[in-house]
Amino acid sequence: MSIVLVVNSGSSSLKYQLIDVEAGRALANGLIERIGQAEGHVQHRREDAENDRDTWDTDEEIADHDAAFRLMLDAFAAHGPSLESHPPVAVGHRVVQGGSRFVEPTVVTDEVKREIEQLEELAPLHNPANLAGIVAAQHAFPDVPHIAVFDTAFHQTLSPAAYTYAIDRELAAKHHVRRYGFHGTSHRFVSRAAAEFLGQPVEELRTIVLHLGNGASACAVSGGRSVETSMGMTPLEGLVMGTRSGDIDPAVLLHLQRVAGLDTDATDKLLNSQSGVLGLSGHRDMRDLVGAFESGDEAATLALEVYTHRIRAYVGAYAAQLGRVDAIAFTAGVGENSPIVREWSLAGLEGFGVELDTDRNRARGSGARRISTDASRTAVLVVPTNEELEIARQTLAAVEG
Repeated sequence: MSIVLVVNSGSSSLKYQLIDVEAGRALANGLIERIGQAEGHVQHRREDAENDRDTWDTDEEIADHDAAFRLMLDAFAAHGPSLESHPPVAVGHRVVQGGSRFVEPTVVTDEVKREIEQLEELAPLHNPANLAGIVAAQHAFPDVPHIAVFDTAFHQTLSPAAYTYAIDRELAAKHHVRRYGFHGTSHRFVSRAAAEFLGQPVEELRTIVLHLGNGASACAVSGGRSVETSMGMTPLEGLVMGTRSGDIDPAVLLHLQRVAGLDTDATDKLLNSQSGVLGLSGHRDMRDLVGAFESGDEAATLALEVYTHRIRAYVGAYAAQLGRVDAIAFTAGVGENSPIVREWSLAGLEGFGVELDTDRNRARGSGARRISTDASRTAVLVVPTNEELEIARQTLAAVEG
């Protein structure tokens, strides 16, 4: 059997998928929200559901993550597929921050849990919730191995020149200040899926992956290994995002602290929750932003220009680092669904061998597809990401290995 349960645990939510790795498909998925609040919400759906009876949707109080897993087990028992006939051989857990310690999928032990807890200072919003999910899952599934798959692991192949910040080295070492990068599971999956689509070994390709969602990051992949990535010590650095600023002169923050009286918490809120396209236009969703642009909204137009200008700058920089670019792959919600973002992000890059096919770019489609011309020296692709399947694959490989 190659059945893996993939868990993505947040502070007040639990997402899960039961995946048949060999078949490459999910058997069921679910979302449990508002954990610890007065009224929680549970949704469970079989992937072969033909009617509403195969989807469970209910509201009830969910005290903690242990209660969430009990509800998940109830959902599988009542609405399928049965875990008795589809027993998971392992549970794979998404963990955001693995620091420089975790470079591959890792069997969860008491020591691993302690180390994940110690890394909370680098990811205070994510690692505690990831750990809570691991502990609760071990209670629910005590007889199978649990594997932690780290967002940062794929980027542990960065060179010291790529991950080192130019600050006092002793201070940086003491407080673990360096580039870690994120979205690693997605970048790994997409770079390999792009190679498969092109019919070439991933070891021979140099690819730029653009993961564009509410959070956004770029990654330069050479021979299947991450060599550059835009997110840094935290997911704030790099591209303009839905509510995050991305790159900014650090002195701007000092200036705002002096002239606007912003303290640490206010600065954090500004950069992570009130910036990006939301701060520029009032819209955080790219669909709303494009709609406002099409209506002639000047603020939306500028936001779209800033957003794509930053992407284009990273593509150029990564082309220089890679030496050549065989493929550029767009993925995630915005990357997969916004023709105008793809078009504007690559405008003017003909000198890099990029020749976009307008009709292909604007055509809707599912699955991996080419949106460059047949003559384009650099293949431009849209490749849907599947982080859950990638976590399941890595989990199964760790168990078998």
